[in-house]
Amino acid sequence: MLHVPGNKDHLKSHPDGRIHIIGAGPVGLMLAAMLQAPDGPPVRLYERRREYTRTRMVRLGRHLVAESIEDYHSDNVDDESVEAIFEAGEIESALAYRQLLSPELRELLQQWTLGFCPLNAIEHALSSLIDSRPGSNVERAGAVESAEAAIDMLEPGDMLVDCSGSRSVMRDFLVPNLDGEPAGQNTQRVRLEYALVVTFLYGQQYACNEYCKYFKNVENATFKFIPAVHRTYYDGAISHVTGIITISEEIYQQMPSRFDGEWLRINFPDVARSMDRFIEKVKEETNGEIVGDLSIIRIPLDLYRARNATSLRCRTAFGHPLSGKPVFLLGDSAVGSPYFQSISLGFECAMYLANLINQREMPADRMMERYEAHIYKQWMRVYMRTRMIKHNKDLLELVDSKLDLLAKLHVY
Repeated sequence: MLHVPGNKDHLKSHPDGRIHIIGAGPVGLMLAAMLQAPDGPPVRLYERRREYTRTRMVRLGRHLVAESIEDYHSDNVDDESVEAIFEAGEIESALAYRQLLSPELRELLQQWTLGFCPLNAIEHALSSLIDSRPGSNVERAGAVESAEAAIDMLEPGDMLVDCSGSRSVMRDFLVPNLDGEPAGQNTQRVRLEYALVVTFLYGQQYACNEYCKYFKNVENATFKFIPAVHRTYYDGAISHVTGIITISEEIYQQMPSRFDGEWLRINFPDVARSMDRFIEKVKEETNGEIVGDLSIIRIPLDLYRARNATSLRCRTAFGHPLSGKPVFLLGDSAVGSPYFQSISLGFECAMYLANLINQREMPADRMMERYEAHIYKQWMRVYMRTRMIKHNKDLLELVDSKLDLLAKLHVY
């Protein structure tokens, strides 16, 4: 059943416990904005940073603003898996809840799904929206330094939502020490590859499809520069282009975490040539130029999830510090995925959790059961989607070598 946020009679049936949100990144801010209401439960938002400075570009999936089931799984990468994983009623409920979001929040989501946008622009916009609303039930606080500190601040009726990211504060505390299971083993991780993420500004409007990716990489035998398809962000006549180059673990270990194009050309010229060849072909076609320098980071592309996304299994563990205390993992604390999927996944799960929290008569155990089931379904979706993206990218890189290509195929 769908419940309208901020319904007074609805909230009276539950103790007015505080909702603690650790981490005021995009997902934590989104959850706080959805729970913000003059008659809502008190929300405390914790953040260690004094300002938002992360400039990397992110892209939100169009399914976040879908208005029909057809639109929700219109992406040809995972439309069939979405239909197989989720019941139609689940998607209909999610779409109905989104219609209850404030017009300001819905407008922001519409803007962000048009293309790439800076991460700190999302954070600034959500933060400003929260701070500008009168009669707010959201208050801000400083950092929560440890899981022990987080647990100690919970009072009866409170709940905790951990949005602290890939280095989650609470994730490893959500495993009860039952049947000899070692405490802290709560992360399932899949290492996909090591890659360089290259971002640059281009002085013309530019977009790239799979044909473009192939033909502009024909001369790149070892390394391929693969820009994100349908992920270009236009700021007037300026295009923000982001792409990746797969590298070996050995090369990865020899690189700093962040550098520019000149450093790459001096130290790893073979890797740099794949990038420069692609850019030169783009220039030939569109008569544009690079604006400024290239920004490059090297990262391991990991797909991971928390096996326990809540403290449900800890509530009955004798002597466990989370016994009787509802904790939820959200965003990268719960599931992390590469290829520009994490923010969209975090927002999707934040909407689901906000809807659960607003059903204040629901027992905490039932709320956690439903959230665990939802997170597992989202994990299955993003796992299959990520594997398909990785497989397709591998095929594109081998398309000129028939034997290598055939080795990647599994036919019947």
